[in-house]
Amino acid sequence: MLRLAPYAEFARKAFAREATYRIEVFTEIASLILRVYLLRSLWTALYAQNVTPFNLPLHAMITYATVALLMSLVLEVDGTRVIRQKIREGSIATDLMKPISLPAYFFSDGVGQTGLHALLVIPSVLFALLLVHIDVPSPDVLAAFAFSFLLGYLVNFFLNFLMNTIAFWTLETFAIQLIVRWVSDLLSGQIIPLTFFPGILGRVVFALPFAAIYSTPLLIYVGIIRPAEYGHYFTVQAAWLSFFGLLSAFMWRAASTRVVVQGG
Repeated sequence: MLRLAPYAEFARKAFAREATYRIEVFTEIASLILRVYLLRSLWTALYAQNVTPFNLPLHAMITYATVALLMSLVLEVDGTRVIRQKIREGSIATDLMKPISLPAYFFSDGVGQTGLHALLVIPSVLFALLLVHIDVPSPDVLAAFAFSFLLGYLVNFFLNFLMNTIAFWTLETFAIQLIVRWVSDLLSGQIIPLTFFPGILGRVVFALPFAAIYSTPLLIYVGIIRPAEYGHYFTVQAAWLSFFGLLSAFMWRAASTRVVVQGG
């Protein structure tokens, strides 16, 4: 049975490590505030030209874009990128001999890093409120958003884990991650709502795993996804989570065997 205490300590140390870079913390907050201002100006100009996504008035669109930026503070932290570094250094072989679960370590390290970034949401929201009006839904909707965000966070973790595990075969994953990042930025709903995509194209992008990361929690927050539809969208997120979780377990087992073979 997996003992949680060591991994909680790993998360605590990762949080402390991230907190030492105070300049980066303040820079990230300032960058987010600037992006909120630019997005408000952009969407205001687009709405003035009647370029509007389905069923989203301007104030809801600004709320959507702002919440998406706040979510990115957490979702863009990749605790699994150290896999690639350890493989290049060769230290992954000795790490595999330690009496811990390395995937659980990567997850707890990522949780510690995202813990600090999650705290940055508070001052970021306060400053953002000086620039834009953010709608706040009912407690029930906020709870559904939080649950959907958690599922999206886990899907995102396993997607990053899979991409970095490929380094066992390729040694480098930067190009793969860059391509997936570009596709994800466009098709996850982070930049523009997926309701922008018409007809069959819209149905396709909603069915992709990227939608489970950003689009579903965001559309719940702004009310496009109604309470009666929560069960369906949660099921889709859980299905992608199960798929990537099982695929990650298979890939990690194959990768661990490969290291043993390489070492003789």
